Amino acid sequence: MMKHEALLTTVGTRVRALRERRGLSRRRLSEVSQVSERFLAQLESGRGNISLVRFADVAEALGTTPAEVLSGASPDQDAPGVIALLGVRGAGKSSVGLKLARERGVSFVEIDHRIEQAAGLSLSEVFELHGEAYYRRLEREVLSRVLSQGQSLVIATGGSIVNHRENFTMLRGRARTVWLRARPEDHWNRVIRQGDSRPMAKNPHAFMELKALLAAREPLYAAADYVVDTGGRDVGEVARLVSSAVGGTRA
Repeated sequence: MMKHEALLTTVGTRVRALRERRGLSRRRLSEVSQVSERFLAQLESGRGNISLVRFADVAEALGTTPAEVLSGASPDQDAPGVIALLGVRGAGKSSVGLKLARERGVSFVEIDHRIEQAAGLSLSEVFELHGEAYYRRLEREVLSRVLSQGQSLVIATGGSIVNHRENFTMLRGRARTVWLRARPEDHWNRVIRQGDSRPMAKNPHAFMELKALLAAREPLYAAADYVVDTGGRDVGEVARLVSSAVGGTRA
């Protein structure tokens, strides 16, 4: 059931991202595809188990094919042994990644920590002293080294990797990518529970900016091989969902 749930969530997320990228309202997509607006809402939320015929109609209305929407959404036992977790701060990449790695008997790597080690600086210092271009170069170098080790791993990526086409393309080509999707409220509350109230204290508009950031990145995160909803779930349950979605066994 977990594998089916992850599949429906991934497909629904991609349908929504494609619709928004084409500037279509749900009502307009309903008119073109002849699939009810109510069912489209269920589909996009990962709760609609659509028939193949209706799915083909939706894909055609979005200017694509069912195969393209489904691309990467089924486990590939011959895929690389690296699972890469995506999401902004508060997605749970560190906690879920560590749990998942332990359960699968593999190592866990946080890319931003490796970047800090390579630079000899904190991330904030990297950006302040050298800028984003330097960070992206280090990100690419660290990713290349990690992905070239030839061993199964779970990695937590930097939240903004989806904004850099070259680095994200390299990651997608050499790892199974999983977006840990959550509502803005979930991200916010998790950061606060971790004891960090700085975003709210320093910027009264921080939450609205978080919502805008998530909305802007959603179509990019939706390109991940799998999408797993984390809202209302504990770390163990999310880790099991990810493991079920990507398939494979312990190392």
